[in-house]
Amino acid sequence: MEIEFDRQRSFGWLINVVANDASKTFDNELKKHGLTVALWPTLMCLWEEEGVTQRDIAAKSKVENSTTTRTLDKLEALGLVERQADPNSRRSFRIYLTDKGRALEHELLPIPANVNQQLLGTLDLEEREEMIRLLQKLVEKI
Repeated sequence: MEIEFDRQRSFGWLINVVANDASKTFDNELKKHGLTVALWPTLMCLWEEEGVTQRDIAAKSKVENSTTTRTLDKLEALGLVERQADPNSRRSFRIYLTDKGRALEHELLPIPANVNQQLLGTLDLEEREEMIRLLQKLVEKI
């Protein structure tokens, strides 16, 4: 039995096109602030909850632990985060935003909101809600 593949109907290809477009647009906006899209998941996690471990950040942001290490190094060099010894473990650190890192939240959050609006603007409200619901369902399984 021959398997047919239609790129124009391929979920992977379609979602990749959308994700690449969003990422490029978002990255261009973040560069105006001296940041990159690679730093974003960690910042988002810390804006949601500070004092977490590197492992917590990796799990919440769906990023490899080694990638999170490099990201934290970069954010620390930019003066946006600081590592503090974990009182419960000598081998672990808790990650906190600096005042500078906290201040960026209100400045930067409108950027992805605008990117999302641009991408989803083609859909009506019901379609947007369904799209988000379905993507959340898929992400839950990852």
